[in-house]
Amino acid sequence: MKKHLSIALVLAAIAAQPAAAEQVLWRFDNLGRIGGMAPKLEGKPALVDSPLGKAVAFNGKDDALLLPGRPLVGAKTFTIEAIFRPDGGAFEQRWMHIAETNPATGLDTEGKNGAAVTTDGNGRFMFEIRVKDGNWYLDTFVNSKGGSQALIFPDKLHPLGRWYAVTQTYDGHFYRAYVDGVLQGEAVVPNFVPHGPGRVMVGTRMNHVNYFHGAVAEARFTDRALKPAQFLKAPAR
Repeated sequence: MKKHLSIALVLAAIAAQPAAAEQVLWRFDNLGRIGGMAPKLEGKPALVDSPLGKAVAFNGKDDALLLPGRPLVGAKTFTIEAIFRPDGGAFEQRWMHIAETNPATGLDTEGKNGAAVTTDGNGRFMFEIRVKDGNWYLDTFVNSKGGSQALIFPDKLHPLGRWYAVTQTYDGHFYRAYVDGVLQGEAVVPNFVPHGPGRVMVGTRMNHVNYFHGAVAEARFTDRALKPAQFLKAPAR
C-alpha cells in the first residue's frame, strides 16, 4: 500500500510540473534558409561578419527578408529575442514584424504595399528602433484581438554601431521590454489573444515602410516568459 502511495505521489508531482518550453532559434548566417524556411529576398541584403559568425545586413532603403511562416502560433505567453546591430539612418525603423495573417483577407497587414498605416487590426509583434543623435532607443509593440500595447523609451539611449540583445516578454499579465537584459519598461496587458498563423518580415514593416539600417545575427522565440538570466546575451564589447 505504501509503495503504491509513493508511486502515486511521484506521478502526481511529475504531472504538476510545467511542460518544457517550446523554443526556436533562428540564425541569420545565410540567405538560403532561416528558421527552416526559404526567405524571399527583397533588395540586396548581404552577409557580413559578426562576433557570432555571419549575420544579415540591411541597407535601410530597400533590403528585407520575408519568411513564409512564423513562430508562437497559439502561444498565450512568449519571449521574443534578437541580437542585432543598429547602424543609424532614418528616425523610425521597424525591423522585425511578426504578423498574423487575416484569414478573411489573406493579408499580413491592413496597409497596402508602401502605404502608411494609421490603423491595423492584424495581430503582430514588432521590434522597432528610433534613431537620434548617434544613439537609438527601443520600441516594441504587441497587437491582438484583445488590444494593443507599445513600449517606447526615448529617455533610454544606446550608442549606434554595437551589437545588442533586445527582448520582449509576456507572462500573461505584464508585457516587458529589455536591452541587454536591462528592463526598459513594462505595462499590464490583460486581454492578449494568441495569434494564428502568419509570416515574418525582417528589415522593414510588412507594408514596406521604415526600413532598417543595420544587421541581425540571431532571433529566438519561446512560448514562456523567460527571466533575464535566461535571455540571449549580446557579444562582449
